[in-house]
Amino acid sequence: MTMTIKKNFLIAVLLISNITYAQKSAIFMGATAHLGNGEKIKNSVISVKDGKIDLVADLSKIRIDPSAFDTIHKVYGKHIYPGFILTNTKLGLTEIDQVRATHDYREAGQINPNINTQIAYNVQSKIIETVRTNGVLLTQVTPQGGIISGQSSVMYLGGWNWEDATCKSNDGIHLRWPSSYYNTGWWGEPGGREKNKKYYERINTITEFLERSYAYYKSDNNMDLKMESMRGLFSGEKNLYLHANYYNDIIDGIHLCKKLNIKKIVLVGGEDAHKAVAVLKKNKIPVIIKRVHRLPKNQDSHIDEPYKQAKILSENKISFAFSYAGDMEAMGSRNLPFTAGTAVAYGLDYEEAIKALTLSTAKILGIDDKLGSLEKGKEATFFISEGDALDMTTNKIESIFIKGKSVSTNNHQTELYEIYKDR
Repeated sequence: MTMTIKKNFLIAVLLISNITYAQKSAIFMGATAHLGNGEKIKNSVISVKDGKIDLVADLSKIRIDPSAFDTIHKVYGKHIYPGFILTNTKLGLTEIDQVRATHDYREAGQINPNINTQIAYNVQSKIIETVRTNGVLLTQVTPQGGIISGQSSVMYLGGWNWEDATCKSNDGIHLRWPSSYYNTGWWGEPGGREKNKKYYERINTITEFLERSYAYYKSDNNMDLKMESMRGLFSGEKNLYLHANYYNDIIDGIHLCKKLNIKKIVLVGGEDAHKAVAVLKKNKIPVIIKRVHRLPKNQDSHIDEPYKQAKILSENKISFAFSYAGDMEAMGSRNLPFTAGTAVAYGLDYEEAIKALTLSTAKILGIDDKLGSLEKGKEATFFISEGDALDMTTNKIESIFIKGKSVSTNNHQTELYEIYKDR
């Protein structure tokens, strides 16, 4: 009996050894690697094995035996980046702005913490292909509307279905703080801003619901679906995404959330975030900044204020991420890297901009243990560009990898180009 066990054990070890030996490996040599942590390697070597990064090093400082790898990619003069991460978007939840039937990002009612976007994510969206081919490989799919819109999920821009595309489900709940002012004119023209008379009424509604949610969390009840969805805010398992723009709104929102024992707060939008630096630093609150390419919130602000906001946050050591929320949000989010490029043109360090698109965002979303940077042991989710990925004149993605698997760089627009270019 003992001899049989030993024999079976030996066979199992041999089988495991064969499987290990047969694992596919690839090596990428010579590119400038932007690691995502604020550093870069000009002449890099990166190896991938079994869907994960196995080596990141300076090619000029180590010796490599190319015969040890199944595939060799010579990418001299090119750039390797971790997959960019798009936050606060309805990408995958909408297809055509003018066709209501293609929208699945909003539910009726004002308070819907139990709504989650994960199962509504459409991996077959043609828009997703066009965004992916600019280096955006993950997205935080976010519900819209109401006071508490629901829960977002982090999804890959690739996969057979929503289950296959899920990176992290229900990462946080989105609270849309009421605005203390509203515009009565077009684009906030002079004299077109008034106080919101229902501001405090809506804050009372939020306060009452959060207080009931905290009381439920402290109790032994488990019968209320909405309240169950809120538990993670008080245990620290989920982020509370506070959507607010005006300085006073930001301060009021943070004060209430801290008072009611919400563990993790992320400011979203934050057009006046640069004015609330002291409060953000004190409470260690990261910011998902609104689209860089926009007009200033206030009519007396300098025209380039949105372009400089990222630099100000970076100088004050406040973690931040980029987003592309707003008009034509889904299809326009392909330009996410170029908005970061604008921030670089207005003073933000280049590698800090890459960090804000990758590792900083991954930390905010709670996925930095496996994504966000080019490091040994992390998922091989990255892309290779012939030029600078933040410059639309040089960005040309030639290879995309998601979890170590090569993904097509074609989309329906490139296909149409090939069909009609000779007509």
